[in-house]
Amino acid sequence: MKKRSLIRRLTGDERGVSAIEFAMLAPVLIAFYMGMTEFCQGFMAQKRMGHVSAAVADLIAQEETVTPATIDDIFDIGGLIMKPFPTTTLHQRVSSVTNVGGTPTVDWSRGDGMTPRGTGSTMTLPADLVSSGESVIVAEVTYDYDSAADYLMPGLTRFSHTYYLRPRTVDKTTCPTC
Repeated sequence: MKKRSLIRRLTGDERGVSAIEFAMLAPVLIAFYMGMTEFCQGFMAQKRMGHVSAAVADLIAQEETVTPATIDDIFDIGGLIMKPFPTTTLHQRVSSVTNVGGTPTVDWSRGDGMTPRGTGSTMTLPADLVSSGESVIVAEVTYDYDSAADYLMPGLTRFSHTYYLRPRTVDKTTCPTC
């Protein structure tokens, strides 16, 4: 009889149910929170990298003539836009491309961490971006994002963005020494 009443008491006792439920849910909720935090950081890095490509193209497109030193300074501005993210894996390239008889041809190119495109080489542009004889500034940026929480996102995630912008004050932005 005592044995039966002890079993009834133990099976009817609900005092630790909440603690057990919390112990089962807490790891899942913590992992979800950490995952969302890491996703937001990666998304912010991707957005900043997109802003870098837009800013580089915009600053070059405002000039009539640029020099390699000017372009390097603009690349440095791109690095400042990426802060607080590290800029060691930020790679930038800017090129001036003119549509010559239906063939987009590189006028000049300069890179920071990326190989410049060859002068006179052809480049694929989106359809109907520029008509024959028109010029466009092409800013290409890549960024390798390394997650701080490697156990959630192991390895690097490569973000890339290309931005196209027409020169603002002239038909073609030149770089005589590029």
